[in-house]
Amino acid sequence: MLFETPKLDGLEIDVIARIDELKQTLRYSIQTPKRWPGLLRRALFARAIRASNSIEGFNVTVEDAIAAVEGDEPLEAADVDWKAVRGYRSAMTYVLQLAADPHFKHSTDFLRSLHFMMMEYDLSKNPGRWRPGPIQVVDEAKKEVVYKAPDAQLVPGLMVQLAAALNQPDNSTASMVRAAMGHLNFVMIHPFSDGNGRMARCLQSLILARAGTLAPEFSSIEEYLGRNTREYYVVLLNVGAGNWSPRRDARPWVRFCLTAHFRQATTILRRSREVQQTWDALEVEVKKRKLPERTILALSDAASGLRVRNAAYRSVAGISVQVATKDLKLLVDRGLLVSSGEKKWRSYEASEVLKDLRSRFTEPKRVPDPFIVRRGRE
Repeated sequence: MLFETPKLDGLEIDVIARIDELKQTLRYSIQTPKRWPGLLRRALFARAIRASNSIEGFNVTVEDAIAAVEGDEPLEAADVDWKAVRGYRSAMTYVLQLAADPHFKHSTDFLRSLHFMMMEYDLSKNPGRWRPGPIQVVDEAKKEVVYKAPDAQLVPGLMVQLAAALNQPDNSTASMVRAAMGHLNFVMIHPFSDGNGRMARCLQSLILARAGTLAPEFSSIEEYLGRNTREYYVVLLNVGAGNWSPRRDARPWVRFCLTAHFRQATTILRRSREVQQTWDALEVEVKKRKLPERTILALSDAASGLRVRNAAYRSVAGISVQVATKDLKLLVDRGLLVSSGEKKWRSYEASEVLKDLRSRFTEPKRVPDPFIVRRGRE
């Protein structure tokens, strides 16, 4: 038996409709021949990878997460953090490949293979194999056990049930809810010796990507979960109630995920407006200063608060090392970028001129709880 999807009430259905409206607006906003949506998509993918690993204590900068996405070397990441991020990058890249595969089916073999891709850097964690014994979640701050997963002998059968449930066609349940339930059941079964949280979040992103409502990078809530780790753990532990209890009500978890989708979609929509307006202003600035049009790619990243590296710039611009070096030096000389570091460690940040330009388009970041907002209207 698995956790069952709760019957949604009118309030939850209303929130789903509001999320769909946000995503429709976002879909429209990124349909442009300009190249800024590609930069936003890359940054979102990197932030999702970074956030999911940060929940487990593996911390890298956004720039190093982008380096992982592009197959480059990190600037700052420690060895174990970098290996964890690279493993997760490989798994998530595979998920993106499967998003539109008409022949894909969930299976226990697929889940074990995905786990191996994610965890192969540490063979002591049994990558690709079900856990051989008991496992429990410990609150490190309180030094107490907060969840005991089901017996290891139950894991193979429960995972077969989960794969079968994920393969069942269900047009009556919103993809956001199906993804949330896949995440919940996976993390409560805790089938592996390690990496269960990352696998559950990766699985949730896969289900969302398979639904095809929006580009996968724009659908994931991993960044939100990384920013709200405490709340994420609290709701999971409350629903889990200390041990494998699939008869418990999953509604608090579903509502938490819907709130995450609402807030993440609102955040991405805000970012898309900011990036688009900044891009338009940069087009004017680049033309006025008679700079190569491609340099907008580096300036847009820097204006968004990223440290630009030669490798990242030449990757998105499709240019050589020499041309990228020349462009970046030119942007420093023109007072738009500021360089730091030497040789392979050199990076470029927005100058005060570029920061001032970007600040003209900054919007408030606060996003309310959609359930509280709705109740306030009634």
